[in-house]
Amino acid sequence: MAAAEGCRAAVAALRLPQLQRLLAGLSAQPLEATGLQTLSPPHERMLARAYGLPEQDGLIPFAALQAAQVGLEPGGAGCAWITPGHWRVGRDNIVLAAPQELQLDAGDSRAFLQAMQPYFAEDGIALTYDAPLRWLARGDIFRSLPTASLDRVVGRRIDDWMPAGEAGRPVRRLQQEMQMLLYTMPLNDERQRGGLLPVNSFWVSGTGALPGGYDVARARGLQVSPYLRDSALQEDWAGWATAWQQLDAREGTRLAGEVEKGREVRITLCGENGARTWTSAGGGGWRRWAARLRTPSVQSLLEGL
Repeated sequence: MAAAEGCRAAVAALRLPQLQRLLAGLSAQPLEATGLQTLSPPHERMLARAYGLPEQDGLIPFAALQAAQVGLEPGGAGCAWITPGHWRVGRDNIVLAAPQELQLDAGDSRAFLQAMQPYFAEDGIALTYDAPLRWLARGDIFRSLPTASLDRVVGRRIDDWMPAGEAGRPVRRLQQEMQMLLYTMPLNDERQRGGLLPVNSFWVSGTGALPGGYDVARARGLQVSPYLRDSALQEDWAGWATAWQQLDAREGTRLAGEVEKGREVRITLCGENGARTWTSAGGGGWRRWAARLRTPSVQSLLEGL
């Protein structure tokens, strides 16, 4: 997404005065570059670090964490997120549409899940409804199966991100079986007559198992805003810029106040390629004075991310 022309244009026009002044007075840590080919993008790695979860590529157990939070008590069980999806089939490739394009409501989502559950059960996978665009899956297959984040795949060729090797074979087979099942479902015919996209497959992500002794309460105090992410995945750059401005006005102002009170502040900005953290630790009055002399541009703040 960072290379998209619309994104570059949005960044060039973006104004984030609170964030710029705030970061000018903080210490910047080195860029943590991961590249564009990792299964887990930088923002998921940083979130895993905040949660105290393993940062293994493609095996950050977000689904297992959610399963524990909602009381499914997976223990050391393998879990995954299953996202009902629409695969756009072209002449030379298949591209995963943004899930939001489905406009999938709870009723349709539950109907699709009910039709697909028996096939997953044959492979020892239990499916549970969580939200229209996210189901929870539990099964040993997911304990050590690396999978690509949905954020890496949306709008791109799925061939580059499919679960690989022998371990991924059951998932690839299930995807093919579900394509045949979903093609024949009357519900999809109804959706298309109503101008909606059909659900014709699914994506697996968030795989892994919680480490032994993990304290689920550690993740309960963290709040994650989805607006920047969702806008970027849909390439809604006007919405993305608006989300940035709202964060700047709200969180930028709040965090600046925290710094003025002498409290430690830590800010991490993430892109597709890497992440960079700024911290107030070790700072003092001289840094606030220096901040008045320099205000980094938005472009320089987001450069390399």
